[in-house]
Amino acid sequence: MTTRREFVAALALGWRREAIDRLEQVMGPMKRLGALPRYEVVLEAREGALTRAKIRFEAEPGDWTPAWLLRPATGRARRAALCLHQTTRIGKDEPAGLGGLPNLHYARELAERGFATLTPDYPNFGEYKRDVYAMGYASATMKGIVNHRQAARLLCKLAGVKGVAAIGHSLGGHNALFLAAFEERILAVATSCGFTSFAKYYGGDLRGWSHKGYMPRIESAYGCDPKRMPFDFPDVLRLIAPRPLFVNAPLHDANFDASGVDDCIRAVRPRYQDAVRLVVEHPDCAHDFPPEVRERCYVFLKRHLAQA
Repeated sequence: MTTRREFVAALALGWRREAIDRLEQVMGPMKRLGALPRYEVVLEAREGALTRAKIRFEAEPGDWTPAWLLRPATGRARRAALCLHQTTRIGKDEPAGLGGLPNLHYARELAERGFATLTPDYPNFGEYKRDVYAMGYASATMKGIVNHRQAARLLCKLAGVKGVAAIGHSLGGHNALFLAAFEERILAVATSCGFTSFAKYYGGDLRGWSHKGYMPRIESAYGCDPKRMPFDFPDVLRLIAPRPLFVNAPLHDANFDASGVDDCIRAVRPRYQDAVRLVVEHPDCAHDFPPEVRERCYVFLKRHLAQA
């Protein structure tokens, strides 16, 4: 006889599979992951209190992804974070503190606070040039998820931990959410300027989501119409809940409307019985990750990874 607990668990798994199916209708199917990815150290150097290593890991057979691995130079890192970059030509270099905007050097800043951080290039940024469609993918988004899942697995091994945080800004902000929706090793998420409801993204015009760097089916199958989309960001957040979630949603972000962020948060808040596990910040700025918000984000990640 099926117990009530088993029945509830089966219902939950059924709901999750249905939600994942809706994402895959747009992104394309998730590929089965193979063995733990191989990696090579390209160069390694001491940099103040940190060790900086340039590595590449084999996300799929023959597909080597460049990444920066930062760790405290002395002592073992007790926590780890996968750090995903925004839309910037230099890709992984920006979070790693090697250029770009100082407010987005979160991989280096977390490493300075005792984390091991891994920052890979997203397809066709930095040093990682790939025609993901020739590889059989329906979207660059799904290829990013596969690479980031492999990066999370590798980081767990390198840091000696069971799970990691995911953090990112803009492109990295929604990629952190997409990754966590598919990957249980992501124990906490910090997303900066990463999402809003599709209805409030440029007044419901989803063309910005539909080019080859994201999900072309948004246009080819769904006409860039939010009402026709199989999923919206509340669905992504439900797949993450009740894992800890930190959201930076500036009041004047021209890309991701703050009121649309709040709409998504209201839809998922009932899944968070503990209010400290779901934090939303609305700084009075544009598309940015201000220093005071980053500091509170780092404290949030440190606290919740310690409890994992």
